[in-house]
Amino acid sequence: MRPLRGISFKIASVLVFIVMAALIKSTSAHVPPGQAVFFRSLFAIPVIVAWLAWRRELRQGLRTVQPMGHVWRGVVGTTAMGLGFAGLAYLPLPEVTAIGYAAPLLTVVFAAMFLGEEVRVFRLSAVALGLAGVLIVLSPRVTALSDGAVGTAETLGAMLVLGGAVFAALAQVFVRKLVLTESTSAIVFWFSATATLLSLVTLPFGWVMPDGREAAILIAAGVLGGIGQILLTSGYREADASVVAPFEYVSMLFALALGYFLFDEVPTATMLFGALLVVTAGILIIWRERTLGLERARQRKAMTPQG
Repeated sequence: MRPLRGISFKIASVLVFIVMAALIKSTSAHVPPGQAVFFRSLFAIPVIVAWLAWRRELRQGLRTVQPMGHVWRGVVGTTAMGLGFAGLAYLPLPEVTAIGYAAPLLTVVFAAMFLGEEVRVFRLSAVALGLAGVLIVLSPRVTALSDGAVGTAETLGAMLVLGGAVFAALAQVFVRKLVLTESTSAIVFWFSATATLLSLVTLPFGWVMPDGREAAILIAAGVLGGIGQILLTSGYREADASVVAPFEYVSMLFALALGYFLFDEVPTATMLFGALLVVTAGILIIWRERTLGLERARQRKAMTPQG
């Protein structure tokens, strides 16, 4: 375990993914989200294949025991990506990032519902706190929660991003099933492959011919997506998830900076307060998981016969 390397990889992956989102956002006025998913997925594949070949894991990365498991994970994950990309056209980057934090909170709920994982009062309370924060972030954008005039586009954007978070959480449930039989390399590769194919379903719904600048931006987004996935995977290889995971929330700082300097987006106090609650809830859940993991390790050690 090399925690400092793991943290460094995680922070680098967070930065890369935020830059990728900013690139997608910069083309969202002209390029449909399904087409953005296609570029993001297709041009990540060469990066991932090269990485697997360099690590001599290419054969392992292509081998699968549950092909249909990858298909269903691909359907759910591609839907999440498409909804998130669509929401970028309507909402500021920091808001999209904050609402996206609902995904790990909902994963706790869905894991209990579909995988039978035990969820105790502490984690349920943290999830409730985090979802309250999401509602606060959403409140200015949703007519039913706002006392002012809210544009239809803003409401649509909020619902798209929230829907993306729901599907992202469901995707994590599929991943938790896949890791029982599939390697991380296979999960990474086959998601990009299935997302590329599934995004073609949106071809009849208004794909456009991007100009040279847009094409370059979309290709760069795909390459960065592949690099981000590699950095993320490397981070979790170098250190425990409980050490690395909290640094996901550094993405809010990057989103605030890029939103301000690239898109002239100034965060509101409501958004910042809601995001703070969501981040606090996420860190509490991670801390609780680490505490329980240490307790289970001590119990196993105590039960091991001493020679």
